[in-house]
Amino acid sequence: MEQTEKQHFIFLELRQRLQSGLLLIRRDAFESSTEVKVSGGDSALKIHVPNEEYQVKLTPGVSLLEGSCQKSPEVNDDGLHIKLRLKVDEYSEASDSVIERLKVQEKYCFQCQSCRATLLKDRVFKRVLPLPNGNWNTLVDDWCCHPDPFANKKLHPKQEDCLLGDTYILLTRDRSCDQSLTQEVDLSHQQSEKTPGHKTVGVLCKKCSAVLGEAVTTDVIKFYITEIVVKQSEDEECAVTQHRQQFLERSLASRLFELSSAQSIFRFSIQTPGGKSVIMLWLLNTDSLIASFSERVRSCDSLISASDHHLDEHQSCPAVCAVKVLYLPCTQAKHQEAVNAWQKDITVHPLALPESTCEEILQLLTACTSTLPSSLRSMNSYQVAYLRR
Repeated sequence: MEQTEKQHFIFLELRQRLQSGLLLIRRDAFESSTEVKVSGGDSALKIHVPNEEYQVKLTPGVSLLEGSCQKSPEVNDDGLHIKLRLKVDEYSEASDSVIERLKVQEKYCFQCQSCRATLLKDRVFKRVLPLPNGNWNTLVDDWCCHPDPFANKKLHPKQEDCLLGDTYILLTRDRSCDQSLTQEVDLSHQQSEKTPGHKTVGVLCKKCSAVLGEAVTTDVIKFYITEIVVKQSEDEECAVTQHRQQFLERSLASRLFELSSAQSIFRFSIQTPGGKSVIMLWLLNTDSLIASFSERVRSCDSLISASDHHLDEHQSCPAVCAVKVLYLPCTQAKHQEAVNAWQKDITVHPLALPESTCEEILQLLTACTSTLPSSLRSMNSYQVAYLRR
């Protein structure tokens, strides 16, 4: 089957707060489970299979409890399952999203994530303020016994302000915008049920025509955090050098982690600016460390033996911070009942992104699911995926 061919050769998930882990090794790695050995040491987890050794570099403060490995009595269809116990002295930390990094009285450069063109240069903000969360209008309706006093009032930034939404940044235009940005009415944009007839004016990169956000007014721009890179100086090395998929994955994972930590939000609707739901996403945990090897290293691929400690790049990888999510695509009819229930639930938090980005995220999640061992790909009716942060 195609899914079996895509399954990674070795998959490892470590749960820092539970101080436990699960290691899965594909069936073609060994003839007998007795040939598989797992050991720790030197801030690494070493996996020994016949004629080969693989090494996972652990984060500081995380180590394997020796003698804690428990192999499953039988080899399952997707391979050998081994339970691990960990010693965790220090929890791993990942980088913050751009929403958390923006500060007052700092000089920032904004770049297009697609082509690296400079959009805004040397912007300094006197105020950096968070906007109310995405459900605030609905909550006002529930709390007030009279008509919503904020119904026709918009929260817009003043000069030298930066307002932070869940997935976007609001700021005012300056003279450089005419040289770096262009605008275009998006006729294909899904109209919002709350504002029928509303036309969205997209903000595009003048160099590569990538959609970066929207023109809220003639003076206010909305930039989506998945489409831009913000750094403190033009020469600073930053995430703009990442591939698009890696940048998108980490941007989304960081925001999910931050929203769950700050507001105890765990269920999200990934949707277009017009309110069309694309993905229902349930954040399961944020303390995972994951590592995997996509394919077995054949003897013809490497001259390194299992006894040699100098492993090549295909036999060694780091464990990285990740969030584990359950998700449902809203486009599949078989999930319609669950999707309808989520859409009526005000505890589900909307995250608006450009429609093309929503589709990219769905492809990212689906690709991750296809590489997982078959026993880990689904939970009840939901699909399972990991997003590295």
